[in-house]
Amino acid sequence: MKKKKFIALMMTAAMVMGLAACGNKAEEPSAGADQPAQTEEPAGDAGEETPDAAPAATGDWEIVVVPKDSSNPWFVRMDVGVKEYAQETGLNVYQKGTDVIDATKQAQLVQDLIAQQVDAICVVPVDPESLEPVLKQAKDAGIVVIAHEGASLENVDYDIEAFSNAGYGQFIMDNLAEAMGEEGVYTTMVADVTNASHNEWADAAVEYQKTAYPNMTLLEAQPRVESHDNGDTAYNVAKEAFKTYPELKGIMGTSSFDAPGVARAIDELGLVDKAFTTGTGMPADNAELLKSGVIKSLTLWDPAQAGKAMISLAVKVLNGDEIGAPVDLGIEGYTGMTFREGSTTVLEGEGWIVINGENVDSFGF
Repeated sequence: MKKKKFIALMMTAAMVMGLAACGNKAEEPSAGADQPAQTEEPAGDAGEETPDAAPAATGDWEIVVVPKDSSNPWFVRMDVGVKEYAQETGLNVYQKGTDVIDATKQAQLVQDLIAQQVDAICVVPVDPESLEPVLKQAKDAGIVVIAHEGASLENVDYDIEAFSNAGYGQFIMDNLAEAMGEEGVYTTMVADVTNASHNEWADAAVEYQKTAYPNMTLLEAQPRVESHDNGDTAYNVAKEAFKTYPELKGIMGTSSFDAPGVARAIDELGLVDKAFTTGTGMPADNAELLKSGVIKSLTLWDPAQAGKAMISLAVKVLNGDEIGAPVDLGIEGYTGMTFREGSTTVLEGEGWIVINGENVDSFGF
């Protein structure tokens, strides 16, 4: 696209110079001398990115999605969404990732794309801080930069988050409350008490529970436990908690290792349909637990939809559309996006989904 822009600009410049030379050669009446210039101007404008020209030009955009890596099932699923978007729109969009999750390799890949003069880069950063200077190079080169899970990044046009932390915490609580029959004692589990997002989800869930589910009670003796992002640790912590507090009926997880680990403890202790858990989790990894009913539901956001949302926003920016909340990207979960409080670049949607025994096999990851 950039080559086409360059050629168009060169042609326009040549035409303007030629017209100026013609005007100097003859002293024609002003009406006659001005008329050729006016009739030629539309041809020169054809290569410019004006709102009228945008629809015809969008088919030439080259938009690349750069995930953390290309082999992780999460990003394999994201590639499904990217391919679907390309097929549905006919746009030149594709995903290109490294073979492993490596910040240095990802930065090099982005630099390669800058050299190729792509029109937009949609990136899920491995290490936002180390990628920052490379994204600045992209911005300086006139490339549109859209991020996902990169809210701290500065050298982007926009960052897309699937949800607000408060909204997601409330969503998990809704699912736990449904499983518990909206009553009983529960506690919350996070990877670590220093993990910002996990604790924000849990804090929001607890505050929401107080008004939405008044018959539920947070375990006063142990309101928060840690799994250290380890399924075995989650299992052992949950097993001990259920033994120590017989009144404990539910554990809300945040890390993707939490609910599956807790479910193992519930199953081993013979507490199925007496104690409950839910939280973030991958469909394929937990299919049997969901189908057996040990876990009633898990929560997640679909990376395929996140990939589509990034591309859709990149197209809007390339077309010169005004980005004002609420932003409708035409993707489920991303149709009423709003800016995070205090930010003009971070957009939050409602992209969470419920996974249960009935739909677990439909996701493909």
